[in-house]
Amino acid sequence: MRAREALTNAATLASYSAGLQVMFRVLTFILNGYTLRYVSKETIGVVNVRLTLLYSTVVFLAREAFRKACLNVGVERKWSQIINLLWLTVPLGVFWALIMAWVWLNLVAIPDPAVIPHYEVGVVAFGFSAVVELLAEPMWVLAQVHMLVIAESLAIAVKCVLTVVCITLVPHWGLYVFSLAQILHSFTLLACYLLYFMKFIGSREAQRKSFPLTSLTDLLPKPLPRQHVIDLQLAKLTWTFYKQSMLKQILTEGERYVMTFLNVLNFGEQGIYDIVNNLGSLVARFLFLPIEESFYIFFGNVLERGKDPRHQREEDVGLAALVLKMLLKMVFLIGMTISVFGYSYSQLALDIYGGSWLSSGPGPGLLRCYCVYVLLLAVNGVTECFTFAAMSNQEVSRYNFVMLALSLSFLGLSYCLTWWQGAIGFILANCLNMGLRITHSLWYIRRYFRSTEHQPLRGLQLATPLLLVYLTSGVVTVISQAALCCDQGLFSRSLHVLFGAICLLAVVVAIVSTEPKLVQFIRAHFLSRDKTEIVKWE
Repeated sequence: MRAREALTNAATLASYSAGLQVMFRVLTFILNGYTLRYVSKETIGVVNVRLTLLYSTVVFLAREAFRKACLNVGVERKWSQIINLLWLTVPLGVFWALIMAWVWLNLVAIPDPAVIPHYEVGVVAFGFSAVVELLAEPMWVLAQVHMLVIAESLAIAVKCVLTVVCITLVPHWGLYVFSLAQILHSFTLLACYLLYFMKFIGSREAQRKSFPLTSLTDLLPKPLPRQHVIDLQLAKLTWTFYKQSMLKQILTEGERYVMTFLNVLNFGEQGIYDIVNNLGSLVARFLFLPIEESFYIFFGNVLERGKDPRHQREEDVGLAALVLKMLLKMVFLIGMTISVFGYSYSQLALDIYGGSWLSSGPGPGLLRCYCVYVLLLAVNGVTECFTFAAMSNQEVSRYNFVMLALSLSFLGLSYCLTWWQGAIGFILANCLNMGLRITHSLWYIRRYFRSTEHQPLRGLQLATPLLLVYLTSGVVTVISQAALCCDQGLFSRSLHVLFGAICLLAVVVAIVSTEPKLVQFIRAHFLSRDKTEIVKWE
């Protein structure tokens, strides 16, 4: 029953998170498209690549290891110790913010002040916003572990609204606009958590969920008489994950580090790459990331870390294998659909979003390559989600060497392929690197379940009729794109979209026909409001 309850909670959290992400990110997407018409691509390159990299580096290095360690705990843990441990993210964030700000101001190329003024203000503002956001970390972890859905995307929406208003009214402010919006984003995020927990703590819902805190002051760090100030076991696990943090950050943001430190692209080219990257990763942020975060908690609650499946409850292992198989099937089909249709509709999407200056250059080629990368992102997210939840501490430590090799190979590939193919080289390097990470995770999963009758990796196998429908749809949409898009007028574009809609409908019908168990899984765990249906499903 504990395993089924964890599955119910994880699916609920993933579906609500994805829904909220879609709602607010669609607004963000529209507002960003508006902003493109008022801001130069050089400014976009500095803000979205250079300054955002500073911010993401600080928050990732300060909190990622703590999140991975503290999300993999049950409600029976001593939360006072965990909260004390989580507050270490703040001084750690201050340390990394100071280091990174110095690097960004002294060791990388500074933009021409005549083209991009106020760069120094931007560096300080983005570093400061990262530290402010870390103040909410204990509340974020509590919200995730206890399955409380918080609309974090509201902060992003507020940031975009302010950016649009200021860009429209005072475009000459330049980086001041983006700096102010970034700081407001972090304070909005912190305020959302504070207001939510002020209302939630002590409520009937908190009592029903056995929430461990009784007052808002319990969120503050405090000395603990007759016990350790922090959970030493979690601290050790955090350190194990922390040794991976920098390597994983290089893998996650590697192309931006290469652009920032090696100057392989100018700021304008960086801006175009970032726009395409953001457009291509919409599904990854909307759907794959909430699934990965939520089901990491599920696998961590159901399976015992580092323990052979033969020595765990057979029902728990079977449920974990079944859920892993269904998740792999689901994200693989989503990734396949994006890859097949992305090739023929990339140019049209960029033309609608940013205008001809975005769709007539290297943008369409970049987005087509990125659609293939999304497929790899989908599979890697789920496989690593399971792998990191099941690995022992020793296995996680050994994986650091794998991460080191992957990081070095990725940086080398990015540099070489970018000189050869331009911005597309970054995506090619990402694809190769992601393929290696998937290979490692698949090897681990196969080895983990080899002593059982379960074969979750069969989730990556598709029925032959479905593959034929995908192939036919790809051919039809490619021909439609060549004949009708994208400078043939509104009528031709509409026909192109119509052909795509018909092919997409055929794909959906084929999926429903060939994958009935997957459809049942999605209905039970993501779409159903009646959670008793979850218990009945198998």
